[in-house]
Amino acid sequence: MEKDAWLAAVFEEHRARLRSAAYRMLGSYSEAEDAVQDAWLRVSAADVDKVEHFGGWLNTVVARVCLNKLRARNARPEDYVGAQVPDLFVGADADDGPERETLLADAVGAALLVVFDVLSPAERLAFVLHDVFGLPFEEIGPLVDRSPTAARQLASRARRRVRQDGVQSEGDGGSTAGRSVVRAFFAAARGGDFDALLHVLDPEVLMRVDGGAAPAGTAGASALVSGAHEVAQRALMFARPDALVYPAAVNGGPGVVVLVDGAPVSVMAFRVEDGRISAIDAVVDRPRLAELDLDFLDAVGAF
Repeated sequence: MEKDAWLAAVFEEHRARLRSAAYRMLGSYSEAEDAVQDAWLRVSAADVDKVEHFGGWLNTVVARVCLNKLRARNARPEDYVGAQVPDLFVGADADDGPERETLLADAVGAALLVVFDVLSPAERLAFVLHDVFGLPFEEIGPLVDRSPTAARQLASRARRRVRQDGVQSEGDGGSTAGRSVVRAFFAAARGGDFDALLHVLDPEVLMRVDGGAAPAGTAGASALVSGAHEVAQRALMFARPDALVYPAAVNGGPGVVVLVDGAPVSVMAFRVEDGRISAIDAVVDRPRLAELDLDFLDAVGAF
């Protein structure tokens, strides 16, 4: 086998693992795909004759690409206004079964990504590469321009933050009662019933709306809204009588897909605790919505 063909074949063997690592560092499937492709361009142009541990070397290449993307993202905060919601995992609504188990497993990664947004790029990489993919700090240190000891400290700080603010218990979001609360939320919004909305919202509810990167000079559609009164007001403001709301399992819990004129306009994930909605993640970014597989809606009735 010629060298170029061999290199391409070996890279393909590692592609899925590299894409998984990139997603956990970047929080976006599309960016992860771009990062892996960028890494391939670097690999295909490199002298690999002296590479002894090919898998580890590929980890290094992808990590450097991701680190550059994270630093560029932090250097251009004006490109993103409001809140960024990690990719949502959407499927048919169900109480149990293998599909829901898969969604729950993916949701753990999504919940971690929410916490990762407050970490520095170096902390994020150190944590993911060590705690998720088992790379030694001797290899991680050079990637983040630190000594192995300093890289260990970065991962330790990130780990503490994840434990403090990260994945919580599922609450009653996966139960029939949790889904009933979500239905009540939409019924109140459609009916213009402000008091009913307050009844189903936790007083400290947090709503993150991801509308994608905002064009220069505009506020964009993204927003971070906190408090029951503020969230209720937004729900009344954006309630549309022509919208069809389909129940769905989103990140393993109750959620909805909202369609207008047959096209998705939002996907929403809800966290329900003690009979009230404590968090809402909504994606209204059209390009991201267009990437979702929503064929299951054909068998689902709107409410």
